[in-house]
Amino acid sequence: MKRFQEVFRPDSGYKVFFLSVMTFGLSYGLYKGVIDNYLAEIVSMTAFDKGVSEFFRELPGLLLVLILALFYMFSAEKIYKAGALIMLAGMGMQAVVPSSKALVILCIFVFSLGEHMQLGMRSTISLNYSKEGRGGAALGLQNSTYQIGTLIGYLVIIPIFYIRSGSPGLFRAIFAASAAMIGVGAIFAFKMTSESATDEHKRRFYFSRKYSKYYMLEVFYGARKQIFFTFGPYVLVLFYHADAMVISLLFAVSAICSYFAAPVVGRIIDRFGYKIVMISDTLILVIVCFFYGFAHHIFPMKTAFIVCCFNYVLDSIISLASMASNVYVQDLADTADEMRATISTGLSVNHMITILIALFGGWIWKTLGIETLFVLSAILGLCNSAYAATIKKTAKTKRA
Repeated sequence: MKRFQEVFRPDSGYKVFFLSVMTFGLSYGLYKGVIDNYLAEIVSMTAFDKGVSEFFRELPGLLLVLILALFYMFSAEKIYKAGALIMLAGMGMQAVVPSSKALVILCIFVFSLGEHMQLGMRSTISLNYSKEGRGGAALGLQNSTYQIGTLIGYLVIIPIFYIRSGSPGLFRAIFAASAAMIGVGAIFAFKMTSESATDEHKRRFYFSRKYSKYYMLEVFYGARKQIFFTFGPYVLVLFYHADAMVISLLFAVSAICSYFAAPVVGRIIDRFGYKIVMISDTLILVIVCFFYGFAHHIFPMKTAFIVCCFNYVLDSIISLASMASNVYVQDLADTADEMRATISTGLSVNHMITILIALFGGWIWKTLGIETLFVLSAILGLCNSAYAATIKKTAKTKRA
């Protein structure tokens, strides 16, 4: 708690916000721990089908600019609360609908709509509540808190699927529990009384030339991230035949590592600057992508599976470096409203390429193999670093 007091303003009401963040993380851990196996084992989705489902899961991110423009008069807290209600509807539907591809994808879309509405608001609220010069640390603590919640969710899944094999009823019970946790998180969210200042003359999306590098960085990062997020676990499920218990255990290990790593990455951003972090994470990414795509050519299958699991965890850690782009926006922004609108716009820019990667990633896997898929991820990461290297220090950074 002392760490939170050092980073956040005492009048911001950050405590109830972080309770909601942890609870939403728990619900997501329950959901994420089983969804890939549910799609593969119960819904019988192929790699190409998974790409199609991810297209609709990421579509709300692309539509976020238009959605938030309709609510430009609302504070970040109100949009955060609305996102919680939509998430609740989507997860509730997932728990009761038949296991047909179309209906399951519809549920994924609705849940994702609420999730994406919250995503940018979580970062915005964290930055708004933080003390001056502690933006990186604030985002780090927010990530760590969310990871605690997801970890609890994963740890719940592991013994359940160790005792029982997956069945449609068991998966639906997990989705119902996740919906219940979203409901608890929504209660915490509605207890938030702070209202971030809103400029009535500005919309929720904001395009400006001074953010052009940020928009491009979001394009590169979104593409490279989507490959791992969508197809990383599915490679383990379809290619290496990992069950829900193993996948949840892997996610639990990732959450533990990310929990400890997120505050460290935040402090590194504050200490050494966002530019260095943006550039350096790609060096690790290239190694991760190589082994994820080619491990089965180098090692026996069991060893290759272990290598891929290790690299999945490593990717989840280096993905924390994406916090640096939000701090970059905070450094450029003249007002909190401009920062909030730019981060929301960045998410939509991110998703313009993300939905294409999701749609065609399955086709690339099917026709060219997983090797090509992860080589593409490495190339996109290198492009991200090369572009980040062109960032110049702002007046704020120089004064710091």
